[in-house]
Amino acid sequence: MAQGNSSAPNETVIALAADHAGWELKDRLAQHLRGSGYEVVDLGTNGPDSVDYPDFGEAVGTEVANRRADLGVAVCGSGIGIAMAAGKVAGIRAATVHDETSARLAREHNDANVICLGARLLDPAGAVAALDAYLAAAFEGGRHQRRVDKIDALGRR
Repeated sequence: MAQGNSSAPNETVIALAADHAGWELKDRLAQHLRGSGYEVVDLGTNGPDSVDYPDFGEAVGTEVANRRADLGVAVCGSGIGIAMAAGKVAGIRAATVHDETSARLAREHNDANVICLGARLLDPAGAVAALDAYLAAAFEGGRHQRRVDKIDALGRR
């Protein structure tokens, strides 16, 4: 069970999932995370056979929403469809990120609890850099809190 959003990697649980377009990048990110001391929950897929990205976006979102993971990372071809699916899970703020800046801002300004990456748009080194920037960042609160509250309220309507 997740221990809360701690800055100590070994206490942070990260759920990962991908569709067939993203499974190789997901595996590389999982290896990087484990090597950095994070606990990883790998929700699949684990090969090139065609699967439906909404199933895997939902799986990551559900792990985070149910607090079995602190944060989530989802990968599909573009990062867009899987973000749409993850974001439908109540309590999830999923953001498609394209680089270190968008990843950092997703956390600092939007308190994103799931980031989504496009395996066809990011090279592996860029994806790792974006992931690291996301994990190193923290929600700033302040003026951003009321906006995040409004986003969360949309999900309760």
